[in-house]
Amino acid sequence: MALSVTRRAPDEAIFGRLASELVAELPDRLSHRVLDNARRLPDRAALVDGEVRWSYADLGREILEAREWLVSLGIRPGDRLMTVGENSRALVVVLLAASELDAWVAIVNSRLTAKEIDLIRDNCLPRRIFYTSEASPDAEAHGRRHAAEPLAHSSLGALQVGALADSDPEPVAASGAEQVAAMIYTSGTTGTPKGVMLTHRGILYIASISGGMRHLSEGQRVYGVLPMSHVFGLSSVCMGSLYNGACLYTVPRFDAAMLLDALKRERITVLQGVPAMYARTLEFLRRQGQALEIPALIYISAGGSPLDADIKGRVEAAFGLTLHNGYGLTEASPTISQTRIDDRHANNTVGRVLPLLEYRLEPLDASGDNADDGDEVGELWVRGPNVMKGYFRQPEATRACLSEDGWLNTGDIARFDEDDQLYIVGRSKELIIRSGFNIYPPDVEAVINEHPDVTLSAVVGRQVAGNEEVVAFVQCEPGADLEETALRTFIAERLAPYKRPSRIVLVESLPATASGKILKGRLRDMAQGEEPS
Repeated sequence: MALSVTRRAPDEAIFGRLASELVAELPDRLSHRVLDNARRLPDRAALVDGEVRWSYADLGREILEAREWLVSLGIRPGDRLMTVGENSRALVVVLLAASELDAWVAIVNSRLTAKEIDLIRDNCLPRRIFYTSEASPDAEAHGRRHAAEPLAHSSLGALQVGALADSDPEPVAASGAEQVAAMIYTSGTTGTPKGVMLTHRGILYIASISGGMRHLSEGQRVYGVLPMSHVFGLSSVCMGSLYNGACLYTVPRFDAAMLLDALKRERITVLQGVPAMYARTLEFLRRQGQALEIPALIYISAGGSPLDADIKGRVEAAFGLTLHNGYGLTEASPTISQTRIDDRHANNTVGRVLPLLEYRLEPLDASGDNADDGDEVGELWVRGPNVMKGYFRQPEATRACLSEDGWLNTGDIARFDEDDQLYIVGRSKELIIRSGFNIYPPDVEAVINEHPDVTLSAVVGRQVAGNEEVVAFVQCEPGADLEETALRTFIAERLAPYKRPSRIVLVESLPATASGKILKGRLRDMAQGEEPS
């Protein structure tokens, strides 16, 4: 497509209805459609959490009872709640009960370190913090550290509830396009974690349109292992399932043996994951000499990190299904494009832009690279109902990527082919995506640079099969005798496991320009040439 020319993705049919019709009927709150499903589909399976199985009638009742419970805990319209935990029925119910109260939920993964969680808390300033203890030992530990009160909830299991804080509520908007439903934090080791404010309408657009395209329909059984603290797990998997009447299996953490058992025993029909999850599953099958049994599986997709042709081919050969692909980012709730249900692409396209979204490619600056194949390459901008409201109480950071008229600069370099298929060429923000988790190099560098024997560090991503690794180049203080083991111990105390470097390279000096700017392009080339550790 020509650069700087705005295009609008065409309307298209989803389950026999136009996307424009589905968007027109989006409710104003996340909970509304789920409660409607409780009335329309009372006996249909809604949620499976370990041994707990709820119908839609059960789920609807739990949401309404939890709404009153939150009120009794002092939660008011416009308040911000923070959850520290992993996927569970408690997390789903708190999210939807908060929706009924017009409260926001900041969903935080309990696998983050104490420092990261405390920085997010200090930015969010929540009215209360809820810890999903039953689903997560890490959540239990954070709750104890914060002196939260243990609670054996009759329906939601073991929880911990933080003290009531004197926190000012936000204004409430009647429109779902303005009212914030959830905040997902995109960083947390520096002093300025960014809370992405996602609206009800933005999340519901993804649930309805992207979820519908993935056939998350009535009667489907969806394996929900992608964390709800990641927007893919929140919007596409969780809300996509419950909005469309499917049954959601809440799974706290990925385990290949548990996944394979569920695919067979529970007859899972829809599986969404990151490429690394599929790679580890195939590795487990080979190591165990075990056959893959998928009696009911009809749809598999990957997202959250780049999908290379090798893993795509191996997964499709093993599963006998097309491994669908997509692209998005937290600030877009997250999906911008995805392959359609009948697509059979052999290449690495991330599909066509979702219906009704506007998009354009802006020319790269002088430092950008052009594609060798003649396709127009530029920085991708998008606009639509899925775009975030902004970063919580960070107007400058918001203005840096979101225009006043709603255009989001993705920061990604992209191209389109003659069939409007989107290809992501590179990441101008230098974001590393490891096993579906976003890693921002400055966050990791800030921790490494705290070590007294470190002068400078530079963190880059290294492409491996179905994933990206974190590689840290570290320049030590003159005369320092820093050992890699000691540095790894230092980092481990300050960073979540997925953010820790897979490889640390100690160097005498980092390559830099005359002005002192580190040449990360050269380091990326060096990292890609490194042998795996």
